Amino acid sequence: MNDSDLVEAARQARLAAQAPFSGFLVGAALETAEGAIITGCNVESATYGLTICAERVALVKALSEGHSRFVQVAVVADAGQPTPPCGACRQLLWEYAGNLDVVLANLTEVTGRHQLADLLPLPFDRRQLE
Repeated sequence: MNDSDLVEAARQARLAAQAPFSGFLVGAALETAEGAIITGCNVESATYGLTICAERVALVKALSEGHSRFVQVAVVADAGQPTPPCGACRQLLWEYAGNLDVVLANLTEVTGRHQLADLLPLPFDRRQLE
């Protein structure tokens, strides 16, 4: 799959975001090793602490649908600069998806490309629990 299809899926997912407090709509699209695209959007809570990011929505959806191997994730927000996954999203993506490609984009262009390991150096994972 090419980046443009994945980014477009994230752009479309963004339109379903529930962001009544911040107004900051985010969409994510996670590509499985089999080529399926699983999308997610951010869902805010009045308590803010219960807000869930688009990346985690996509990941949890994918896992709950039986997917377990992933290639890349695209994250789209209406921002001039790259909008990378937050720390919680980086941690869960690392644990369940490994060192996948992270494509960042806004409504018109790709704004960054990274490996997850570059965004989450020295991660805590199952190796520390052995």
